[in-house]
Amino acid sequence: MTLAGSDRAKQDEERDMAAEHWTVRDIPPLTGKTALVTGGTSGIGYETALALAGAGAEVVLTGRNPGTGNAAVERIRAAHKGAVVCYEPVDTSNLALVRDLASRVKGRFKALDIQVNCAGLTRLSPRQVSFDGFEMQLAANYLGHFALTAHLLPLLRASPMARVVSLASIAHKKGVINFDDLQSERRYSPLGAYRQSKLAMLLFGLELNRRFVAHGWSQISVPAHPGLALTRIFRSALARRPLMAELVDFGIRLVGQSAAMGALPVLYAATAPDVKGGVYYGPKGFLDLKGYPAEARVWPHAQNRETAARLWDVSVELTGAHYEF
Repeated sequence: MTLAGSDRAKQDEERDMAAEHWTVRDIPPLTGKTALVTGGTSGIGYETALALAGAGAEVVLTGRNPGTGNAAVERIRAAHKGAVVCYEPVDTSNLALVRDLASRVKGRFKALDIQVNCAGLTRLSPRQVSFDGFEMQLAANYLGHFALTAHLLPLLRASPMARVVSLASIAHKKGVINFDDLQSERRYSPLGAYRQSKLAMLLFGLELNRRFVAHGWSQISVPAHPGLALTRIFRSALARRPLMAELVDFGIRLVGQSAAMGALPVLYAATAPDVKGGVYYGPKGFLDLKGYPAEARVWPHAQNRETAARLWDVSVELTGAHYEF
């Protein structure tokens, strides 16, 4: 090998090692960019909003509780002096409130550079129904984000390099889109409903990018997952079983990771220059549970284009949200 070839090989190795340990320090400057993060008051959403604001983006974070939302804003401002961040209330399970949020955002901004669909619920027992009559996890985790993205499409179109990042999960591996019982009315399993909602998010993220490409748009859609992260959403799901909660908390600390680490694949998808539309990102460690961001495995049933297209059509029918390409 020549000296020049050796230098290039060393540079490639150093670049690969840097990519293996991508952190918030690697986020490019985002000054002048606008970002919206649903579920930005705690957990993965909060860590995402915190890092985007720290990189200079103007951030709108959303959540259901104004007290928690305003406290999150103050924490971000304390961490990053001069951060431009605000809170907007929304319950993503309520389509009217989602539509109202989109109207407020469109009234304030001319373009949206980053949209992170992160808000969610998990493992509700017994089955709950949203204001619109949908199974609650499907409504909050997926249908509300499907509608919100449709409503904000004009702002995304106004930013040629805009990115839509939708939070999926390793739970998609065992998820099933049950079109015959999409709302889990005949048979309900808290975990099964959660898995379905997260598979729906992954199918949506991939299908949205296909439609961007098909219509010649430069915007990209990038699904991501946080691995096994210790967040409030898991603690809330186990609140009625304190002993189990303690065991799960201990287990996640052993094999999982913090919310800050779990947010890295989301932030990578939202900001890294080498990100590709339609690629799924997550932790690269053992069983995708923890680690630094990398391309993640999409299980075959999540790559089914017929399922994705059918889910899209059903979602339009259920939400009344149309995508104007």
